[in-house]
Parts: sequence; C-alpha cells; structure tokens
Amino acid sequence: VTVLSILGAYQGFAQDVYDNIGEWQKYFDSATPQTHTLPGKWQESLSQFEKLCVLRSFRPDKVSEGMQDYIVFEMGQRFIEPPPFDLPLSYVSASVVSPLIFVLSVGVDPMKTFLEFASSMKMSKKLSCLSLGQGQGPTAERMLEEATEKGEWVLLQNCHLYTSWMPKLEQLCEEIDPDKVHKDFRLWLTSMPSGSFPVSVLQNGVKMTNEPPKGLRANLNQTYFKLDDEQLAVTNKPEAFQKLFFGLALFHAILNGRRMYGALGWNIPYAFNDTDLDISTSQLKLYLDMYDDIPFGVLDLLTQFINYGGRVTDDKDLRTIDIIMRTYYTPKILEDGYSFSESGLYKSITPDPDNIHESYLNYIKGLPINPEPEAFGMHENANITCAENEVIERFQTIVTMQSSSGGSGGGRSREDIIGDAAKAIEEGLPLLYDQEATQMKFPVTYLESMNTLLCQELIKFNKLLRVLKRTLYQVQRALKGLDVMSTELDGVATSIFNQWIPKVWEAVAYPSLKPLGAWVTDLDQRLSFVQEWVDGETPVAFWISTFFFPQAFLTGTLQNHARKHQEPIDTISFDFKYRDDLMADGSDIDTKPEDGAYIYGLFLEGARWDYDTHTLGDSNPKELFSSAPVIHLDPIKDREDVVENIFRLPVYKELKRAGMLSTTGHSTNFVCWMEIPSGTDVCWRKTLVSETNSQKLYADSTKWIKAGVAAFCALRY
Repeated sequence: VTVLSILGAYQGFAQDVYDNIGEWQKYFDSATPQTHTLPGKWQESLSQFEKLCVLRSFRPDKVSEGMQDYIVFEMGQRFIEPPPFDLPLSYVSASVVSPLIFVLSVGVDPMKTFLEFASSMKMSKKLSCLSLGQGQGPTAERMLEEATEKGEWVLLQNCHLYTSWMPKLEQLCEEIDPDKVHKDFRLWLTSMPSGSFPVSVLQNGVKMTNEPPKGLRANLNQTYFKLDDEQLAVTNKPEAFQKLFFGLALFHAILNGRRMYGALGWNIPYAFNDTDLDISTSQLKLYLDMYDDIPFGVLDLLTQFINYGGRVTDDKDLRTIDIIMRTYYTPKILEDGYSFSESGLYKSITPDPDNIHESYLNYIKGLPINPEPEAFGMHENANITCAENEVIERFQTIVTMQSSSGGSGGGRSREDIIGDAAKAIEEGLPLLYDQEATQMKFPVTYLESMNTLLCQELIKFNKLLRVLKRTLYQVQRALKGLDVMSTELDGVATSIFNQWIPKVWEAVAYPSLKPLGAWVTDLDQRLSFVQEWVDGETPVAFWISTFFFPQAFLTGTLQNHARKHQEPIDTISFDFKYRDDLMADGSDIDTKPEDGAYIYGLFLEGARWDYDTHTLGDSNPKELFSSAPVIHLDPIKDREDVVENIFRLPVYKELKRAGMLSTTGHSTNFVCWMEIPSGTDVCWRKTLVSETNSQKLYADSTKWIKAGVAAFCALRY
C-alpha cells in the first residue's frame, strides 16, 4: 500500500486506508474482493487495471480471478475459455513439412487418443513409434527416411529427454522437401515444455495440448462418461465392484487434484494418468472374481504402493498416498452413505439397479465444479495457498518478460537502480569472520560439539560473504564501464533489478525462496545471531533457521548427551517437549537445559499450535503459517517402541519441500522428523525400521497427514 502511494494515480492512498481502516477491513475480509466496491473515491477514480494493483496489495490470492474479470471486460469471455481438444482439426492444419507436436501436461498421456485417431485414419499399420533416449538417434533417422518414402506416420515421444539429439531433429525437419516426400507422411512429436526443443520446429509445427480435467467433478465425469451399465455390472460381486470402483475413481481424482495445492498437496508433482486407473480397475475385477471375501489388503497394496506408488519417489508422499487409499479401499465403503470427507458431500452411493450408469452420472453432476479443500482433507486456507502460489509464479513470468532496458519511475535508469541497490547491499555486509580467532576461543572439545559446528558454519558464511562482496563490487564497476560485464555479472545485475537471488549467490547460500530484499534482511539476521555467538558464548537457545546444515546441530546435541553420560549414541533419540510457557522467539530463556537444547524459529503450515490444549489444532482463517513454540530437544536412551497420539511432523529448510535426493535417501531440503501431540485419536499405524534396525510402531495422525502439515525453518517472505 505504501509503495502504491508513490504512483501518481494513488496519491494519498496509504493515508486514506489509515483513515478508513474499517471500510478497507471489509474489503480485505470479502469473499470476492475482486468484485467488491472500493471504499471512498477509489471506485470511480481508478481504472479497471489500477484496481487490480489494489487487489494485488490486499488479497493476492484473488488476483487470478481479478485478471480473468479484467480480460473479459477488455477483450471478451472467449479469451479465458480454452478450446476443446480436437485432434482431427489439428491434423487438417498440418502438412508433410509441419510436424504435429503434443505439448505434454502432467497427468495427461495423449497416446491412447492418438492411436484411436490413427485407427480411424486407417494408418495403424503404417505407424512407427519410438520413445527417444540415449542411443535412439540412428533408429529415429532410419524411421524418418523410410516413412518419407512410403507415406507412413512417425511418432517420436519424449523429445525433452534427448536434448543432445534435438539439433539433429531440427536439421532433419529442415531437409524435408515437400516435392520429394510422400503426401501421406506425417511427423508426430511429444515433448514436455523444454528450452532445448528446436525453435524452428516449434514455429513450423502444429502445437496441441490437452490439459487434465480440473476438479474432482470433471475428473469423475471423464471416467464415467465412457462407461455403461454393462461395464459397471461386471464380476460376480457387481454391487461391491460398483462401490469400490467409484472409490477408486475418486481416489484417482483426489491424487491428481492435490497437485493444484503445490507442496501442500505433494512434495513432488507426479504424473498420475488414466493408465494407472485402468490397471487398478483390471486388478479390482480380477481379485473380486478370484476370492470369496474381498481382499482389501491385497487391493490396497497393489493400488497405492505399486500402481500409483510406483511413480512416487518421496517417502513423505508415500505416507500420504497410503493414508488416502485407506479412505477408499475399506469394508466401510460397502455401507450406504459412507463419507469420504467430513462434509459428507463425497460419499458412497447405492445406484438404481436398472440405471446404474445414469445414477452415478447424476450424482457426479450434483458435485461442485470447484471442490473445497475439505474434499482433500485440507484446511480452507489451502485455497489461499494455492491461489497465492499461482499468482507468485505468474508475476515472476511477467517480470521475466519486461524489457531489460529503459527508464523507471522518477527518471532513474535501470543501471542507476541496480547500482544503488548493489551499493546498499555491499555497505550492509559485515567483515569476514576471523576463523582462527574463533577456533581458539571455541576449541574442539570432547564435551561440546557446538564449538565444531560453529567453526563449520563460519566457513560457509565466509564463503557466501566473499562471493557477495566480489560480485557486488564488480557489478558496480561494470555498470560504470570500468570492468567487463561478464555473463555472471549480467546475471547478478538482472537478478538485482528483478529482486531475485542471483544464481551465483544461490550456489553457495542456504536454500531460500525469499525475494532479494527479504533475503538480504534474513541474511543480516542470521549473521547477527552468529556474531553474538562469536562475541559471547554458546547460546542458551538456538535459532534453528540460522544454520546451513541444521542436521549437524541435531547430531551435535545427541553427541553432547552421549559423551556426557557415556552412552552409545545409536541408543539415543530425542523426546520433543513443547515449551509453550516460553516466548516463541526464546527471548526469555536465560539458562540452558540440563540435557539437550532449546530451539526456536520453526513455522507450521496446515495447522497451528493450540496453546489451550497443548496440541496441534486447525489453522486460524487466513493464517497460512504460524510460529511453533520453543522446543526442548531432550535426548532419551531407549525410548519406548510404541508412540501414540502423535503426528510425525516433517521439518524442512524452506517451503518448496522437494529437493535433490542425497546419499541418505532424503531430500536435501528435509531436516528431520519431529513428534508433536496430534490432538486427534484418528490414527494410522505403521511399523517403521529405524537406523538402528529396531522396529517402532507409530500411531500417526491421519488428519494432519492428509492436510500436508509440515514445519519450516524459513518462509517465502
């Protein structure tokens, strides 16, 4: 709001908001702020586009709807409605020199539609398909040569996986002579969006894409639309099949629908498609006929662990898919009115025996077009998270499209803006840490592993500071023409102008999703914490977000306890005590605990800490993240094997959750598991094998697993 007031059309805007805070509060709380009348003079004085800027400031989660309204207002309704997927129409637009390109989307496989179209065109026997990969180049070239002579079709799949061969593909397409090629020849290509795909081929080709159906209703409708009563009355247990198949179809829709919530839905977005559903359906028919009693355990294992779980690479996502499947493949689904969600809107129905297919279609038509988060087991705030993530990505794309030259408001040039920002950041950086002096003050000792941790962290911070100082100094000189503007420096300059973290900084920094301004502030806070430690003594409470490698801190805490009590470290694990009687920032802690360590600075997403019940509770409306209380990591030897009424809370460094898999099998973004009181008795029992090969039976909270609850060391802001 303050930034908007600088612009001409918004003079006095910030003061007006302050003077009429009640009216603006109503605007902020509105369910549809994009159509809400702006308070005071602003409804009449601002244009439709300028109102979008106000919406972006107050309610970024509604900007997508606001942009749609703006497009309809300026251009018309048809510009926000995608045309239906029409393969025959696309084929008519192609020629022997115009490839037909399927731009792939996650969750959609055009192969089935393509084969059906080839059959209708009597080309099934004149079709060659090849999935591209290392060493497949000569085979693809031979297929193209034969097809151009005989008038056949060639389908080259997954071009994005064979980037080194793309220049050759471009050459082959340019060499096609329409006067020498058979008129029936067609080249079909499939590829995910990729920077390595030849631009000339893309420009000359006919582009097609088929987005997966959005929403549970659309997904269910697509599944049932192609069926009939006969197909729904198969097996020797038709009533059971109908209910279990509906559960399976809804399970498939839920898995795909969770992708729209980003990391809150899945740590990694997976490409579940109709093939997974078809295989699971075939197995359901087979096992219903094979056994007198329905083998729910076998069906559950095959479906969630093999058919769908085979695509899942993250162990936290495997836990989630396991929980979701247990909602659908359960004996309770055979009962009338069994609910799949808390609202009861999504439930198991008993169809009319004379109109089975129509009964299900009518039920599906009665479902909402846009499902609420409760259908996925999530809090209503998940919609805000989903919308804000979409807006952030959209605005980042807009920023990348802006001109790299030209002036800015107030007559300042791009170079001036970058230079001033670089100078301000450089002047705010401290001197490098004196590693030798620190090692002398905090020497390696048997009973204090934190000394070693501090010295290791200083090495990483010094490495980051050196890169910052060097690039900031050089980019200022390059902007003045005193140094060569290399590719690296140009990237730094562009990132500073766009408020991004430069790639060269990211390479030596801790993971972060913050924009540049917030990142610099966060770095300053981390450096201040470390400086206080260096100047004073080992802290009584640790800001867990400070560390490049927080796992080392956790290990060091266990080492201190093991050495102090002369116990094997592999027999020790943490007991997590949530000290909500202390300030959340640890400012009122003045003494260390007898054993273990106090940590603070974690944030919860998908739930909050309830200070009344001392357990997890539902998030407050519009509160996407909340601070976790101070946690006492208390090392305990030989903890009990059964842990009840807890939620195994995954802790990550930043909100993205996903990361490169390290040698441990975990994402490099993953820090540890913590146990937190769940506040619910709905549990999921799972026997896990620990690092010491001992088994623990965990009774985990199904509610918080579905809600995607996790803790983070740092946020996006």
